[in-house]
Amino acid sequence: MASDDVWILGIKMTKFGKYPDKDITDLAADATMAALADGGVTMKDVQLLAYGNLVGGTQGQSLQKQVGQTGIPVYNVANACATGATALRVAYMAIKAGEIDTGLAVGVEKLAGAGLLAGGSRGAEKDEWTPEGRFGAVAPVDGRIGTETMPGVFAQIGMEYGHKYGGTSFELFAKISEKNHAHSTLNPLAAYSKRFTLEQIMGDIMISYPNTRPMCSANCDGAAAAVLVSDAKLKTLSKEQQRRAVKISASILTTDPWEEACQVLPNVNTLTRNAAKQAYEKAGIGPEDLDLVELHDCFATAELVHYDNLMLCEEGGAADFFNSGATWRDGKTPVNVSGGLESKGHPIAATGIANVWEIAHHLRGEAGDRQIEGAKVGLAHVIGLGSACGIHVLEKSGL
Repeated sequence: MASDDVWILGIKMTKFGKYPDKDITDLAADATMAALADGGVTMKDVQLLAYGNLVGGTQGQSLQKQVGQTGIPVYNVANACATGATALRVAYMAIKAGEIDTGLAVGVEKLAGAGLLAGGSRGAEKDEWTPEGRFGAVAPVDGRIGTETMPGVFAQIGMEYGHKYGGTSFELFAKISEKNHAHSTLNPLAAYSKRFTLEQIMGDIMISYPNTRPMCSANCDGAAAAVLVSDAKLKTLSKEQQRRAVKISASILTTDPWEEACQVLPNVNTLTRNAAKQAYEKAGIGPEDLDLVELHDCFATAELVHYDNLMLCEEGGAADFFNSGATWRDGKTPVNVSGGLESKGHPIAATGIANVWEIAHHLRGEAGDRQIEGAKVGLAHVIGLGSACGIHVLEKSGL
């Protein structure tokens, strides 16, 4: 009986960093052509393109002009930091629906020099306030009851977790960053492959307490692309292509449920926990079955709360979980062995696919010096404020 499984046939990411001599389309084309070559197919085989870009304002049609215009449908995707994961899900759903058997998902961004992106711009203050815009008489949140800037929001989230459950400290959050920067030294595609001492991290420029500069994700340039195929299509390909294919056991996308509080400040916890529950149920596994996790550590504080949200530990136990050593690459549940966003970099739309690439790399046994031995199951997670959470559970091919 035919299976409706969906597989990653080819997947690649560019090195993240600065590319002054390349535009967005160049970077997207580099990742696309590499992913196609990795899968052993060409643009002639692709039946759908899901193209993710948030800041640059480019469209997949521009990429087509560079890599091959074949008349296929293009879906231009923008979904905050979950853009890449959403593009991947668009291709996944088209295959699941039986409309295509081969799809391409691409995420690309040029953010080098952008600084720490804010959640929204704030105009100049006036002596008198005049209601205007969509929200009329509702004043902007930023600077009044909280903040809409990303460093501030995630600083608050980490501090809130510590206030609720205890066990956190400035030093604990810095140790998470220390781990990720240590992991990055084994990743040649990371924007920054440099180890920092705990003292260096804690003594660096404070961005938003308790996150210093090394504890924040690095905005940079980069692209990632993935070729997805149906189970039926995979069975027509070579044994080597089948061996290297990675099964997508779950592809989940959630948004915020109704909560009165999240109308003012975002709640990154509930939609992530909901996505995780759905992903584990869909894949038929539990968090204890994961051999590695790439989660959205846009800030060190975010990584800690997502240990809990992804149910890698018992509720309220994130600090103890980290202190146990579980999240280091030689621990029970390695987290962000790529170096995470704090080291690898965060070209927004590329991140969701790049996280999947990291997991796939290990499941194939191709991660070199940072290989997690015997890895069979992994989870990739991203979250974008606004809010969207994307989770993909991946499994090693048994073919």
